[in-house]
Amino acid sequence: MFRNTEASYGLASILFHWVSALAVISLFVLGYWMVDLTYYSTWYKTAPYLHKSFGLLLLLLTLIRLVWKVVNPKPKADPNHKRWEQKVGHIAHLAIYLLLIVIMFSGYLISTADARGIWVFDWFEVPGFGSFIDGQADVAGLIHQYAAYSLMGLTLIHALGAIKHHVIDNDSTLLRMIKVIKS
Repeated sequence: MFRNTEASYGLASILFHWVSALAVISLFVLGYWMVDLTYYSTWYKTAPYLHKSFGLLLLLLTLIRLVWKVVNPKPKADPNHKRWEQKVGHIAHLAIYLLLIVIMFSGYLISTADARGIWVFDWFEVPGFGSFIDGQADVAGLIHQYAAYSLMGLTLIHALGAIKHHVIDNDSTLLRMIKVIKS
């Protein structure tokens, strides 16, 4: 039930997926909103603090999730899926993980360009090492922004694909990521 089987995802994989999805969408909305805050807004310092803290926790969760994927069996693909659907799905998942890492690494480079560390909810500080390139915060900021928009677009396609499998193909693709199916 906790681990994956050949037929379905286990509880751990399902929780990793949905907690990550919620965090990614929330961080995007918060990031989109906070870039227009003025110095006089009461959220001017709080919003970036929350964005960085949750972003670093998501990085930790993503690293744990990647280890979990390596040590845990992957459910077999639905035999009714076309070969191209399987390949596109595999490439999309790789792209999602790559974009997550790029977004979180670029966010780190933005926040630590001045050599200050990042406090995560006042629990611990992730050290900063300063700039590695000229205009690091600006360059990393552009990468962060475009990668975040790309991730949101890919997330939408991913969700539409899952809905397509459920509604049109009438298969268990979506259900396997919603509930633990006993095999």
